[in-house]
Amino acid sequence: MSDPASAPSGDRPIRLLVIDDHPVFRFGLTSLIRTVPTMEVVGEGVSADEVVDLTEKLQPDVILMDVRLRVGSGIEACREVRSRRPDTRILMLSSYSDESAVVDSLFAGAAGYLLKDTEPTKLIEAIETVARGGSLLDSPSTQILLTWMRREEGSSPGDPLAGLTVQERRILPLIATGKMNREIATTLSLSEHTVKTYISNLLQKLQMTRRSELAAFASRLEQPRGIEQERGQVRREC
Repeated sequence: MSDPASAPSGDRPIRLLVIDDHPVFRFGLTSLIRTVPTMEVVGEGVSADEVVDLTEKLQPDVILMDVRLRVGSGIEACREVRSRRPDTRILMLSSYSDESAVVDSLFAGAAGYLLKDTEPTKLIEAIETVARGGSLLDSPSTQILLTWMRREEGSSPGDPLAGLTVQERRILPLIATGKMNREIATTLSLSEHTVKTYISNLLQKLQMTRRSELAAFASRLEQPRGIEQERGQVRREC
């Protein structure tokens, strides 16, 4: 659904900030955008650390950002930008369509999620939709989100993990094994700051105050099916 009040004025181009650490892809993306008269690339960046400052300085209407950056997390940067400038629209881009990236991006406030192999015309249309205040997902991401929603709806009301996101479910068993934040960040390709944020969310959702409580909770679950599945997934990814 679009919100006309948040859309850029029709008498000026859509201002775009591009954040991607792959030079060839970033060059191709910005070159494509510059062929569209109604769009303007106002800046580029390569790391999550730059996003907030560039957003404050350049005031883009839409940010195109890679989910996985070599320095920092695109998802965490999305969350921070949206908390500071809620009118800024963010379209996440990725080479991978996995549940964790899709769901966590949307919970972070992203307006959409597209694969990098999206057709150029579809990408331009997506930017226009997001700039007008709309939201969108490509077909693979939509299916992933629907699958996740069905699983959440089917969760038992007494399931202690029912309210946790995919990434939180991945982090919990790593805490139980005694891994520190830096080790968890390395294992899951996240920034240490992002891991701290997830752990704070876990403490709040599970109504706990200490990290040791999280570790004990994860260890004493009698049938930790969700946790064991995430452990297996982490092992495959390591």
